[in-house]
Amino acid sequence: MHRNLFARLGVLAALGVAACGGPASPPPPDLPAPRQQPAAGPATAQEAAAFIQEAERELAQLQVRSNQASWVAATYITTDTESMSAEAAKNLAVAVQQRALAARRYDDVQLDPQLRRKFNILKLALTAPPPGNPEEASELTRTQVSMEADYGRGEYCRPGGECLDIGGITRIMASSRDAAQLLDVWQGWHRVGAPMRDRYARFVELSNKGARELGHPNTGAMWRSQYEMHPDSLAAETERLWLQLQPLYESLHAYVRARLVQQYGPSVVPPNGMIPAHLLGNVWAQEWGNIYPVVAPQNSPGTGFDLTQLIRAKNLDAVAMTRFGERFFTSLGMDSLPATFWQRSMLVQPADRDVVCHASAWDIDDQEDLRIKMCIEPTAEDFVTIHHELGHSFYQRAYRNQPPLFRNGAHDGFHEAIGDAVALSITPEYLVQVGLLDRAPTTAADTALLLRQALDKVAFLPWGLLVDKWRWGVFSGQITPANYNAAWWELRNRYQGVAAPVARSEADFDPGAKYHIPGNTPYMRYFLARILQFQFYRSLCREAGYTGPLHRCSFYGSEAAGAKLERMLEAGSSQPWEQTLYEMTGERRMDAGAMLEYFAPLKAWLDRQNQGKPVGW
Repeated sequence: MHRNLFARLGVLAALGVAACGGPASPPPPDLPAPRQQPAAGPATAQEAAAFIQEAERELAQLQVRSNQASWVAATYITTDTESMSAEAAKNLAVAVQQRALAARRYDDVQLDPQLRRKFNILKLALTAPPPGNPEEASELTRTQVSMEADYGRGEYCRPGGECLDIGGITRIMASSRDAAQLLDVWQGWHRVGAPMRDRYARFVELSNKGARELGHPNTGAMWRSQYEMHPDSLAAETERLWLQLQPLYESLHAYVRARLVQQYGPSVVPPNGMIPAHLLGNVWAQEWGNIYPVVAPQNSPGTGFDLTQLIRAKNLDAVAMTRFGERFFTSLGMDSLPATFWQRSMLVQPADRDVVCHASAWDIDDQEDLRIKMCIEPTAEDFVTIHHELGHSFYQRAYRNQPPLFRNGAHDGFHEAIGDAVALSITPEYLVQVGLLDRAPTTAADTALLLRQALDKVAFLPWGLLVDKWRWGVFSGQITPANYNAAWWELRNRYQGVAAPVARSEADFDPGAKYHIPGNTPYMRYFLARILQFQFYRSLCREAGYTGPLHRCSFYGSEAAGAKLERMLEAGSSQPWEQTLYEMTGERRMDAGAMLEYFAPLKAWLDRQNQGKPVGW
């Protein structure tokens, strides 16, 4: 997840932003002077250019203040920091809404393509509160920031007094094989969502009101419009990509289910049905890598190494782990991170205060003030996440010389895919190169390595798809507050083949137990990134001159690959994403072919393991 200037506006687009207090306060004295009203008569191209220049300057200043306040609110959760963050975000939201509405004056003016592109981006940037209604503006932003803060403060206090935050919950879900303990903490964490339920329904109502002000049917349709295609076309495109990958997922699901039946018995895991959500090593069952020891191939040499053990054997702390990520990018010919990154980032969880531990990359000023916020643990999962977050940071810096409205990824899935494409290069050969592993395992370990990778990359796909399918339904009204939870589990049943481990009702609000719902961060980007990262990875491997099996490629140290990557990053959102994709990969649309090539040996192996066993649910 990343936050920078107009990239964050895209998040705020239906985020509704955050605010508190009553009516909107007047702008601080050092804000830009009030906007001049356009001259009477037909609008001109010259006037349009001046309008965009002023808008970029004003919004850039407001965004820096909002970023600063949001950083403090996320790294020092108090009522006061929530209030300050909310007020700064509200001021930005109202300004963007006013600018987006005023931009309609230039809809019919003949403009050069780049200027027209800026207008289009501005009009898609934000669903802010309706202008002229400061009470609703404050309510919307106050509601959003309070839900996000509640998530950050969330914890489950077990009988006996021990209280677990999301970090403690995550560790138990990852390591325990006690079904009763897993069920207890799963239920405990999911209680964090229920108090948000009514606020979320009101948030949806107000957010949709802002979307309609900008000419969209609802917030979900507005989110889909940001992909430069009709909203319905984006929905169809994501379904097409899912259908390409569904057979691979179903093979993985069947194999994992059979192994979990061996572990827990058929009374806990139905041999022909859905997998209970608490048994997959993750509180949301979104990635399954933590149960690899349970489902590892039998009678095989295994992966040959355990990255978590390697990290701990070297006594790597959070800074040292982050330095490994930085060195990957510098090995490609990119500049190292600025000194302020190391001074201002939050890399470990503070012991003295509440923070939002959810990992994110921040570009505070759209120039050099890059930071990441993580509660890093010495694990393989966090080692990979560091590479992901630094992908955002290097992307943010690469496009800093673009005009402000073009300082973003080609689309939001690109931003999420960059670091993950790099992380695919964390192969055994790479670990040998950087001194973490003495010797790479033979190809006999490939099945185990691919299975371990698939438990995260492939298992995530239906989850990445369904989170926003649920929200699109909520925003459109097809899913009403009366069936929020039922609809959530219907999607999880249908796409994931995962079932709630205990009965759920509309007294629960299980979507709220996932950060991106109270944080109102669009999620389809993560599904698209899972596919794009393999397209990018294959292209960079080819550029590096690699010709072996795709899953063994590392382009670490290839300046040729780095130069190609840098060109894509520098373009930002200055051109249609299809053009950027073509220049990077030679392909004109998102496609799962590279991902299927990467996992082809595993798919054949899974199908052999599943012979004579049920597939599907």
